[in-house]
Order: sequence, then structure tokens, then C-alpha cells
Amino acid sequence: MPKATSQVFRPHTVAVKPSKSSKNGESSSGGGGRNHLFNTERFGQHILTNPLVAQSIVDKANLKPTDVVLEVGPGTGNLTMRILPAVRRVVAVEMDPRMAAEVQKRVLGKPEQKKLEMIIGDFVKADLPYFDVCISNTPYQISSPLVFRLLSHRPLIRTAVLMFQREFALRLVATPSSKLWCRLSANVQLYARVEHLLKVGKGNFRPPPQVESSVVRLSPRDPPPPIRFEEFDGLTRIVFSRANKHVRACFGARGVKEMLEKNYRTWCAENEKKVESDLDMKEMIEKVLQGSGFADNRAAKMDVDDLLKLLAAFNIQGM
Repeated sequence: MPKATSQVFRPHTVAVKPSKSSKNGESSSGGGGRNHLFNTERFGQHILTNPLVAQSIVDKANLKPTDVVLEVGPGTGNLTMRILPAVRRVVAVEMDPRMAAEVQKRVLGKPEQKKLEMIIGDFVKADLPYFDVCISNTPYQISSPLVFRLLSHRPLIRTAVLMFQREFALRLVATPSSKLWCRLSANVQLYARVEHLLKVGKGNFRPPPQVESSVVRLSPRDPPPPIRFEEFDGLTRIVFSRANKHVRACFGARGVKEMLEKNYRTWCAENEKKVESDLDMKEMIEKVLQGSGFADNRAAKMDVDDLLKLLAAFNIQGM
């Protein structure tokens, strides 16, 4: 199958100015207007201010005293302050140096100070240390690269509890034949079990986002399936380009035949196999689709096992 092209995503972080801490240690902030301490034009993270929701997220991670936790986008530290007492160490990755300073200020002089390691910079590019669990009130702009970086991290993590925009979260947990089943759903569910944990309304954040949020839990499959992600992603890129069309029509799209022929010729060269002089790639593709039994299926109704069988059928033929 054709390899998936990679994209570089950069986190875009928004924060709000924390006011004086309340009795329970939560940083609170004013309304949803522009804030002059933290750059609300430049960054895209909304601060979770509801202490009950924050505690629920931490509880869902089932933390152990020996755990190292990666927190992405800690903001002013409302989740961080609940994670620290429960674990051995927290590694927090924050794009905005001023937000990082706010978190560090909250632990200054406390026992938890020794447990906190702060990485200031772009999560997508950061060198990550070992960690067992990830907890994140995710900047929405890095939702997809966050998920796939966690799934590709080695050694495998135990679990991740992540806040996302509601629609993105529902796509992660979607099932075949449902309206939201898509390439993202299949690619993630190949490598992890995904559960929807709770809905989080706009009013739990400052400034309030324009969309609703949800918390999901990702549990990587251990051991991971022996499938090259680039190949599986290449297949889903093709079949989900027209998810409600027959799979045959997806493989008839512009450029697909040429990609598969290039793959086939490379495979023949690597395996010292002569390429047929009368090679008809269109006919070869049709034979694979018919032989696999998926020619008249629709991607919108194919589950991960179906997609794996289709991928295997192409791999056998060197495509």
C-alpha cells in the first residue's frame, strides 16, 4: 500500500491570567475576554477551572504511586496539582514560558516541587522521557499528533486520559456504520482501545471555548499489532476518501493505480521478480478486490479486521 505522508503540527496554546488562588488551590480567572498577561491571540488552550471535573480526570487515570505522568499543556496547573501527590514524578510540557512559570510558582517550597519536571517548548518536537501515563487538557490544534505520538511511543504507555473537542473525541470512539466512523477511528482503534469517559461543558473553562469537550481514555494494545502503520494508513487514506462509495470506486480514484504500480515494481525488484511485460495494474487491483470479497463493500461499514484483511490481500500481491 502507498505510504502515508507525514505532516508537522505545531501546538497553538491559549491561556488566561490566573487570579488569586481559592481555598481549594484552584487558579481561577475572570470572564472569557482577552487577557493581557497570557497571549490569547497566539495560544489556544482553555483553562479547566471546575475542580470536580479536574479531580474526575485524574481519578480516571488510575494512577499508582510509582507512576511517571506526562502532562501536555498544564496551563496554570489545576490538573498538575492533583496529579503530583498521587505519583512519583510529573513531566509537564508547556509551550508558553509564562504558563510554565505559573505552575512552578504553585509548587514552590512544597514537597511536590521535587516531583515536577517542566519542559518548555513544542510538544510535537520535544524529546520525551520515560512515562507510564499521559493526562492532558489538550490544546485542540495538536489533538491528532498527540494521539499518534502517544501510540507510537516506546516503551508502550499504560494509558492516557485526554480532553478533546467533543467531535474529535466522538470520532475516536466511533464504530463502523456510525456517522462518525472514519480514517481517524480506524487508525487509532488498530493500536488502542478507546473509551468515552465524560462530557465537559463550555462553562468549565476560562475562557469558554466555542465547542463542547469530552474526556477519553486510550489504552494501547499490548503487544501492538505487527502492522506497519504507514501501510495501514495508506489503505485507510484510499478507502475513506470516498467512505460511502464501493471500495472498487475508491481504488479507481486519480493517482491510486499509479501509486500501487510503483509499489509493485519496487516489490518485484526487491524480490528479484520480473515485472510482466503486459502488466495491467487496473486488472490486478480488481482481482485483489474480488478475491478479498471487499470490492462492493463500503469503508463506512468496514471494521478494523476487514481493513486488515484487505491490506493483507494487497500485500500478498506485492502492492
